[in-house]
Amino acid sequence: MIDLHCHALPGVDDGPATLDDALALLRVAHEAGATTVVATPHVSPTYPTAPETIEAGVAALAPLSPVELLAGAEVAHEPALELPDEILRRLTLGDSNTILLESPLSPSVGPVFERAFDSLRERGYRVLLAHPERAPLFLGNPKRLHALVERGALCSITAQALSGRFGQGPKWFALELLRDGLVHSVDSDAHDAFGRPPGLREGMLDAAETLPLVARHAGWYMTRVPAAILRDEPLPQK
Repeated sequence: MIDLHCHALPGVDDGPATLDDALALLRVAHEAGATTVVATPHVSPTYPTAPETIEAGVAALAPLSPVELLAGAEVAHEPALELPDEILRRLTLGDSNTILLESPLSPSVGPVFERAFDSLRERGYRVLLAHPERAPLFLGNPKRLHALVERGALCSITAQALSGRFGQGPKWFALELLRDGLVHSVDSDAHDAFGRPPGLREGMLDAAETLPLVARHAGWYMTRVPAAILRDEPLPQK
């Protein structure tokens, strides 16, 4: 399995605080079947993480990691609009052409989010939306998400959302997105080994209880599509 969204680096955002905490998280990911993890610290007004910090963190952690560790970032819409290409190119997932764009968790975000998405697409990036099932702007108006997917957005939902970790609203919205074919990747958004562990397999098993066909496509969501994203290839057929 390939996890495209994991806060694995220690001491840079709201992920693991120490190196030991980071290694514990990666061991849990490995034990659960992950072979590759992309470290995606926040790049946002709250956590303005620099590419140099991410690159240095991955370089220090990768030799100790039980899984292949790649560099990336979860980029908020504000820096996505403001940062120059020489910075954004260093924040893509695993040196691919894909930006992981954070779906805002604030209660109201206007058309500036769509402007950020359009700007990234115009600059030549593929855009993967992080945790849209938890974003109030999509929960309250699913048509906004549908419109973005029609314009080329890919969607990464959080595995633990399928288990109800973030409440019933995000759980059922995530299931609806799976049912409607709007999900392209299921990732962990893990922050530590215990409170916010990876839970990739558990999330898919829970989803399959409601949507039995989901289990048949688990490899598409958690291996084949993420691999294509990292290689800048077209998405495979299910």
